[in-house]
Amino acid sequence: MNERERTQLDEQGYAVLERFMSGPYLEALRRRVDELFLEEGSRAGSEFRQEEQTRRLANLVDKGEVFRRAIVMPEIQERIAHVLGPDFKLSSLNVRSANPNSDWTQPLHADMGLVADAAGYAVCNTVWLLDDFTPDNGALRMVPGSHRWGKLPQAVLSDVTEAHPDEVLLTAPAGTVVVMNAHMWHGGTANRTAAHRRAMHGFYCRGDIAQQQYQKRMLRPETQAMLTSEMRKVLALDDPRNDELSATGSGRSGFLK
Repeated sequence: MNERERTQLDEQGYAVLERFMSGPYLEALRRRVDELFLEEGSRAGSEFRQEEQTRRLANLVDKGEVFRRAIVMPEIQERIAHVLGPDFKLSSLNVRSANPNSDWTQPLHADMGLVADAAGYAVCNTVWLLDDFTPDNGALRMVPGSHRWGKLPQAVLSDVTEAHPDEVLLTAPAGTVVVMNAHMWHGGTANRTAAHRRAMHGFYCRGDIAQQQYQKRMLRPETQAMLTSEMRKVLALDDPRNDELSATGSGRSGFLK
């Protein structure tokens, strides 16, 4: 990670790794995502949530090696650690695909409804572009610097679906990965094209925050048996704090996404 990326993560709240994914890896992700949408049909995303005018997949660590590979890539982990510090874990791994010809604009939000606390930043998201993000196909809108304001958008905006005067639209080619401080206000936009717009979201949280999806419970024993020690660590499978956090809900504040 270079100094420019560090500065952008600190001040703007995000860093763009253009065309980070190799061509074969991008195609493997697309292929498996499309298979899962067909296999799961109307159930797709139900382990976490479903969303209007949107297709979702959830619990992807349990659904293929191609997904598990993404959670331990050192280049991505380095940038997450810059935001959260060394004590972090995967909170969830999902896909969000904006439907064609939609008019649904996702409200501006901070992930899990959290603002930074005395211990620092608590949440970091990674957006893996499986399709080009264009001005018309449901690209992500972001309000740079808002992660530093210590406020949630719903607390200060009269309408969180309206365009913010400081928002920017993330447009980039497929294969790009965006690492973003997830306290930064952001949301999906309407896909006005005739094609689906797919992205994978690897969402991470600080070690003292409960996972959005409690991985230890969600992963089948046969999946857990295949995990490397590095994967087990980032999933917090052997961290006793994680069991307690999941049982009590401790660390969750306005559990939103």
